[in-house]
Amino acid sequence: MRTSVYNEVVMEKIQFDSKKIVLAYFNEDKNINQIIKKIPGTIWNPIINAWDVLDDDFILQSIEKLNNQKENENTIASIENLKKWMLSKRYSANTIKTYTHVLSVFFKFFNTKQPSEIVSNDIIIFNFEYILKNKLSGTYQSQFINALKLYYNINENKKLDPKKLIRPKKQNSLPKVLSEKEIFLLLNSIKNMKHKTMLCLIYSAGLRRGELLNLKISDIESDRNLIAIRSGKGMKDRYVPLSNTILTMLRVYYKLYKPKHYLFEGVNGGKYSERSIELVLKNAAKQAGFTKPLTLHMLRHSYATHLLEQGTNLRMIQEILGHKSPKTTQIYTHVSNESLKKIQSPFDKLNIRIE
Repeated sequence: MRTSVYNEVVMEKIQFDSKKIVLAYFNEDKNINQIIKKIPGTIWNPIINAWDVLDDDFILQSIEKLNNQKENENTIASIENLKKWMLSKRYSANTIKTYTHVLSVFFKFFNTKQPSEIVSNDIIIFNFEYILKNKLSGTYQSQFINALKLYYNINENKKLDPKKLIRPKKQNSLPKVLSEKEIFLLLNSIKNMKHKTMLCLIYSAGLRRGELLNLKISDIESDRNLIAIRSGKGMKDRYVPLSNTILTMLRVYYKLYKPKHYLFEGVNGGKYSERSIELVLKNAAKQAGFTKPLTLHMLRHSYATHLLEQGTNLRMIQEILGHKSPKTTQIYTHVSNESLKKIQSPFDKLNIRIE
């Protein structure tokens, strides 16, 4: 009786000349043939078109390893196909990188299963045994769900309904911002002109990290006092105001560094790297004496909050930041302290004696 032990190889255990052997059957595959041929103790039986394989743990493990290898190759190929699909749809480089990474981690976690064998309960197991166990963020979990939904929408799996994949409850946390004094201390502490210009430009226009690094020289429209943001988040173009002070700084920077294509280029040319600009911020924070952790996005949050505090219309801030929904922009009303300053606490009317 044949027993399907692995996905690629069907094996039948029999007794032959007082020896227990295993007959291995599989679809014609040159790679499998080449590998099984090298396993000691295997003999090709032309009568039944199968390999005689000694019933030995080492040999069975070799076949199992072979099957896992093929499954891994199939998984890698399917993720690569998804990557090509995302590229054709013009997904951002960061989204493609994130999705392919989390999918690789997920399928490696279930390395004995092929993607078509994944069921909804496996998602719960992965969340508990990997994401929660390793104390990964809710954002990582949401990215994983997004990637998995897209993967199974493109590569249909009847055992898994992408619509039933539930993302974690969203945490309503407020954006972290710096005061204008803190922004001054941070930016003024930078000595390197290139580094200083990059961080000043992020704050002065509320740019995302990728938007800054994608800027080309031609995107600075100095005659109109505008910066053109090409293919920002959601593949949307927009214009943001160009500060007069930052324009002066950009002219000084340009004379010193003479970039060829991108506004900010690496040492060997090409686009400045994400990792490098994160290090620029880290070093600037250290020089300024900051003890709390800073992120580049905090400069964008601070810009939006300071605009709101100086009376800029919320709808205009939405346009400048490139937010799709006004709800996203409204969160800055909870961070701004200008309206809070005007509220007098009822405690102040009690005239409590202070001794």
